[in-house]
Amino acid sequence: MALNTRIAHVERLAFSYPEATGAALTDVSLELERGEVVLVLGRSGSGKSTLLRALAGLVPHFHGGRFSGSVGVAGLDTRSTAPAALAGTVATLFQDPEDQIVFERVSSEVSFGPENLALPPAQVEKRVVAALAAVGAEHLLDRSTRDLSGGELQRICLASALALEPQLLLLDEPTSQLDPEGAAVFLELVERLARERGMTVVLSEQRPALPLEICDRVLFLERGSLLLDAPRRQAIEWLEENAPVFVEPPESFDKQGGEPGRVICRMEKIGYAYRPGIPVLENVSLELRRGEVVALAGPNGSGKTTLAKLACGLLETQEGEVVRHGRAGYLSQDPGRYVVCERSEDEVALGIDGDLARARGWLVELGLGGSERRHPRDLSSGERERLGLAAVLATEPDLLVLDEPTRGVDPGRKRELSELLRTGASGRATLLVSHDRAFARSVADRVVSLAEQGVLVSA
Repeated sequence: MALNTRIAHVERLAFSYPEATGAALTDVSLELERGEVVLVLGRSGSGKSTLLRALAGLVPHFHGGRFSGSVGVAGLDTRSTAPAALAGTVATLFQDPEDQIVFERVSSEVSFGPENLALPPAQVEKRVVAALAAVGAEHLLDRSTRDLSGGELQRICLASALALEPQLLLLDEPTSQLDPEGAAVFLELVERLARERGMTVVLSEQRPALPLEICDRVLFLERGSLLLDAPRRQAIEWLEENAPVFVEPPESFDKQGGEPGRVICRMEKIGYAYRPGIPVLENVSLELRRGEVVALAGPNGSGKTTLAKLACGLLETQEGEVVRHGRAGYLSQDPGRYVVCERSEDEVALGIDGDLARARGWLVELGLGGSERRHPRDLSSGERERLGLAAVLATEPDLLVLDEPTRGVDPGRKRELSELLRTGASGRATLLVSHDRAFARSVADRVVSLAEQGVLVSA
C-alpha cells in the first residue's frame, strides 16, 4: 500500500485496562486507508471500543493500563502524541452521547471543537452551521442540550465531531439511539462524507444490517483478538459461516400464551410538556396488562421516554391519569450513569435487601457470571446494559419498563434477552421502548407507535 493513501496503522497492539485480569486487545495489527468506511463487529466486551480509543489516543493516555505495540495516525505516534494534539485530525462519537455533552446550548456545544482549534469566529460559525445541516439538526441550534432526546443528542455529538473536519472519524455505536429512518439517513450521510471529503470512518455497531450495506471492509474482534479483516462481500460470507447471528434476523418467539391478565398500568388521555406551549405528548391512552410485552416505537423526539417515565411514576402527569397496580421497575437508556456501587454484585443486590446470592444468580442469568466483583464502570457498554437489567429484574416488578435495552448489546445477547423477557412475561406487564424494530417484533405481543406530535398510533 502506498504510504500517501494510509491514514492510520496499528501494529501488534496489546492493551489491558488498570487492574483488569485479562487483555482488552491482543496482538492486533491493521491499516486504514483514506476515504474508506470500516465496520468493526464483535460481541459485547470483545474490544471494539478499546480499538477505537486506541486510534483516538485515549488508550493509553486517558485510561492508563498496560500498552504495547504501536498506533500511528496521520504520521503521529499516539504513544508520544497527546489526544489533544490529535484534535482536528481525529474526532470521536462515543457510545453514550450524554457523557460527551459539555455545554448547555447546542450552538456552544458544536462550536467548542473549532474554537479550540483557534479558528476565526466567522469560520467557526460557518462550520457549526454546516455541521448541523449535515446531520439535519439546524432547528436545534438554539435549544438547550438538557431538553434533547437521546437521538437528538447523538446528532449533536456527531455535528460536533464533523465541525472539526477530521481526517479520521471514529463512531462507537452511532445509531444506537436513532430510529430506523434516522439511522439510515445517518449512515448514508457518513458514507457520503467519507467519499466526498476523503475522510476515513471506523464505526462499531450492534445493529449491523445497515452498516454492512455501506462499508468497504469489516473487522471482527473476539476476546480482544482480530479474527477477520476482509472486504465486505468476503466478510459477509465469513460471518454467515462463523458468526451467523450478525447477519441473520432475530428469531420470533411463540406468543400464543393465552389472553393477557389484569391491567397493571392504565394511562388515559395523557398530556405532557417540558416547556409551556410545546407539548411532548397529547391525549395518549395505553393499557399494559400482566403477561403482555408491548413495544413502543416512534421517531426520535416523539415522547417515548417521557411516556415510559410516566408509566412507572418517574414523572407526574400534567394532563390525564395514570393508574398503576403493584411495583414498577425502570431501566434507563444509559444505566451506567446511575451506578452507585463499586462491585457488580452489590449493584444488583441494592434493590433486594443486599441478597448477594440472588444477585449473583441474576448476573449469571444475564451472562455476567465471573463479573460479580468487577467495578460496573470497568464493564463494556453492553455489559453495563445487562448489569442494569439484572438489577431491575432482580426486584421482580409487576411493571417492567425498558428504555432501549439492546443499546450496545450484540446480536447473540439480544436473542438471549428475547428469550429471558418471554420466559418471565407471564408474571408482569412489560413496556419495551426500542428503535430496534427486528428485536421488538421478535419479542412483543403488540407494537404501538408515537407519531412526531406525540400521538399514539397502531404499528
